[in-house]
Order: sequence, then structure tokens, then C-alpha cells
Amino acid sequence: MLFNREDANNTQREQKKNLRILRLLCLFVVPLLSHSAHEYHASVTNMQYNPKERVFEVSVRMFTDDLEKTLTRENGGQRVIFDKKYEKNNDHLLEKYIRKHFALQTAQKQRKAFNYVGHETEADAQWVYLELPYPEPFQGVNIQQSVLLDMFDDQVNLVTINYNSQKKTLLFRKNQTVQAISL
Repeated sequence: MLFNREDANNTQREQKKNLRILRLLCLFVVPLLSHSAHEYHASVTNMQYNPKERVFEVSVRMFTDDLEKTLTRENGGQRVIFDKKYEKNNDHLLEKYIRKHFALQTAQKQRKAFNYVGHETEADAQWVYLELPYPEPFQGVNIQQSVLLDMFDDQVNLVTINYNSQKKTLLFRKNQTVQAISL
């Protein structure tokens, strides 16, 4: 593959643009995630690598009302509600949805299997927990994070990856649901 200066400049401009958007999100959107009413749509995903276990510990935070609307649509219009009475009923729907919209693909183009650990409610948000075994080197990896992007045009998904003392943050939008990452 030929690499030229114009491609490098375009890549740098795109990275700077994403960094500006990320900073704005961190300053204005992320602190508001705990408020009940919201006029924006965002999720936050943290991927923390545990070298001893050779696994990524993943948490995905989504607004409850956005997730309820999305899962209701995915469930053929049958209303999905997250409260203590219905918690067990929603786990299979939530797991199916997460498996469809979150993935890590290796350099060999293999989608990595992960374990759905469960979810919990915190104020107006749902936390989803996953364990993703990853014994090989983290190189040439693609990440898909498309939760809620098919439901809300303004949805943004922030993904932070911590791997062996390296940290990288990616921003996913409707037109950018899969991204390559190298650390």
C-alpha cells in the first residue's frame, strides 16, 4: 500500500476533528449523563485490559429511556421496561442487542467471542458488563460500537480502550460504526 503525504494530512485532520468533538463531549455531555431528562444521545464504553486474566473487562453505559425505546422496537413493539420487576426478562433482549452492535475483530478478520456478564441500573442509565478474552497481541484490531445509532440520528458512542498502560479514545457516529485501532 502506498502512503502519501496527502493521506497522512487527511488522517491527521480527521483525528484533530475527532479530538475536538471528544473534548466537547467530555466538557459538556459526559458530566450531564446523570441527569434524567436529556436532549442528546450518548453512550460511554470502557474497555480495560486485565493482563493477568488476558481479558478485556468491558462496560457500556446507555441512557435507560433510549435503551427501552430501542429494545421495544427490536422486540416487535412489545414494551421493554427496566425496573426490578422485569430485570430478568430483559437480560436476553439486552444480550442479543449488544452482540449485534458491539464487536472486536482481530487482524485475521475474526470476530472475537465475549461473555455477557449482565447489567445493572444506575440512576437513569443501564450499565452492561462483558468479558472479552484476548490472549493475542492487540494489533490490527477493528471495533464496532453501533448501539443506539440506528435509533437516534444524533447518537454518539465514546469508547475508551486501556491496554498495557496505553489509552485510546474513539468516537463512533451513525456514519462511522466500525473503526480500526492500533496501540
